[in-house]
Amino acid sequence: MLALPSRDLYALRRALLGWYDAHHRELPWRRDADPYRVWVSEIMLQQTRVAAVLEHYARWMRRFPSVDDLAKAREQTVLALWSGLGYYARARRLHRAAKLIVRERNGEFPRTAEGWRDLPGIGRYTAAAIASIVFAEPVAAVDGNVERVLDRLFGTSADGGATWQRAEALLDRSRPGDFNQAMMELGATICTPRTPQCLVCPLIDGCATRGAEQRKRQAARKRKEVYFAFAQRDDAILLVQRPANSKRMAKMWEIPELPKAAESLPLAHFRHSITDTDYDVAVFAAPDSVRRYLNGSGGWFTRKQWQKLPLTGLTRKILGKLAPAT
Repeated sequence: MLALPSRDLYALRRALLGWYDAHHRELPWRRDADPYRVWVSEIMLQQTRVAAVLEHYARWMRRFPSVDDLAKAREQTVLALWSGLGYYARARRLHRAAKLIVRERNGEFPRTAEGWRDLPGIGRYTAAAIASIVFAEPVAAVDGNVERVLDRLFGTSADGGATWQRAEALLDRSRPGDFNQAMMELGATICTPRTPQCLVCPLIDGCATRGAEQRKRQAARKRKEVYFAFAQRDDAILLVQRPANSKRMAKMWEIPELPKAAESLPLAHFRHSITDTDYDVAVFAAPDSVRRYLNGSGGWFTRKQWQKLPLTGLTRKILGKLAPAT
């Protein structure tokens, strides 16, 4: 357990919260402490940058402004709106949790981190973040940004349990939600992985490393070439659905994938990244043989129809270029 003199702890908390009050980003889910809005934002932000979430969050709130609206929706509609954010299991669990809240809890949200962890898709960090931000529960929240700030602040890396103990010891219990968000904000905007801006950091006076620690080596990213077939008939596009037992993006719709590059010149090239893999994507006009290996999983969809489907992010990118709105 961390042991700092109370005077140093007070100075740290005051410096961090003062910086946060003056410099935090104005984000739509911070406008009020609504549990539904904060919950949705925290799920969307898992392994996803804020900039990528903003537009999706706005569309989501227009379509599902309350937990009741989300609970009533069909899964296909939920996945269609989530399309482009990736990690689609998050959307499925969010949908499932909404149904539990509405049907089994009469629309009442949990008020503690422990209660949130009973819901699908809610881990220790997400539960603590929601409970502290919305209900002011004095519980620390540790994500990747917070862990990096703590490691630099104290000059040593710690295992999971010790990291959470550090966070709990630092936590300002009078403003737990703001303090947790301040730690996350500091890691996201100042104490960044590669180029920390130490000279403007509110914690520089008490920081053991000031950004000088050795950086962890990043695992080498994988590269892979993939090929897709684009087929258009009048105003309809040929799409196929991934199997329900697919390990990734089950039941999502996409442009048919080809086992190898076609002999013709590609219609377009794309770069696409998923987790630890960078894909070089080539899209060809669909060969006549493409229908032979679809096994009945394909269908023709007009723009009005495919816009309502849960498309993979790559397919949405391809259609944006090859089937632009007229």
